[in-house]
Formats: sequence, C-alpha cells, structure tokens
Amino acid sequence: EIENIHVGKEDIRGCMACQACKKTGKCAIDDLVNEVAPKIEECDGILIGSPVHFAGPSATLIAFLDRLFYSCGEDLTMKVGAAVASARRGGITATFDQLNKYFTIAGMPVASSQYWNSVHGRLPGEAEQDAEGLQTMRTLAENMTWLLRSIEAGKKAGVPAPTYEPVIRTNFIRE
Repeated sequence: EIENIHVGKEDIRGCMACQACKKTGKCAIDDLVNEVAPKIEECDGILIGSPVHFAGPSATLIAFLDRLFYSCGEDLTMKVGAAVASARRGGITATFDQLNKYFTIAGMPVASSQYWNSVHGRLPGEAEQDAEGLQTMRTLAENMTWLLRSIEAGKKAGVPAPTYEPVIRTNFIRE
C-alpha cells in the first residue's frame, strides 16, 4: 500500500526548536506534520521526492521534513528510506544529498539505485522522456521492494533488531 502526501502547496512553517514535540508527542504547530506523524509508526518505508528549487529541495518540503523527522525521531529507526529528485538541469545531486541526510540521521536503511535517484524535465510529461532516469526509478523500486521484503523476512525468522547505545550529545563549544 502506498499513500501519496503532497506538501508543495501547503502552508508549512519551519521548526522553531521549541521541543514541545518531545514533551507532548506532537509538533506545537498543528498542520500537516501532525496529520502525517501517526502514519510514520505504521509505515515500512518512506519515499521522498522533490523538484529542484535554487539547487536544493523545495523550502516547503524541508520545513515539513525538519519538523516531521524531529518530532518522530525513534519511530523512523530501521524503516527504509529513499529520495528522488527532478530538475530541468542542475542541482539534483545537492537535492538528493540533502534528502538522504534525513534518513541517515534517523537510523534508516537507504534504498539505492544504479545512479543518483533522479529524472530530468521541467514541464509535466518531460520526465517521462528521460529513459535513463526512468530506468533508475524502476531499479530503485526493485531495490526498495527487495529491502522491505528482506527486513520483513528477517522479522519473521526472529532476527533481532539492532540495539543501540544511549545517545551521546557533544557540544563543540568549550568555555
């Protein structure tokens, strides 16, 4: 099962670092982030896609992801993540890199493809003409499906989930 969530035209504010979510279990800004957060616990994987805007992901998506990943933290661990980017020309690798960092900081395995997960096109329908990009997307779908099935098979076989040390937070500013 797949659920598409489009954030591009939503009015989503950035994180204020108020840490209310750590106390209440939800973001203090009550919008789409709080609607999506409960779904995170039930999902097996997350695929994030963004057009390239000024050599990076869309600002609305970044505001959404900052708050979602901060407020959902532990609920994301060991869920499969994948990122895709679409651009007319440049900025794909920077966008792809920034989106993947959400997965790695949350302890999520990242599904890969045969190249950077991207397609080129500016207008609707143009990406469908990018044969290499489409092949990359098909390979990503195969790899993400395999990874999800492998994790499920491991759970059924009784393979224990990783255990982690308590988090150590370092402040590099010394007095």
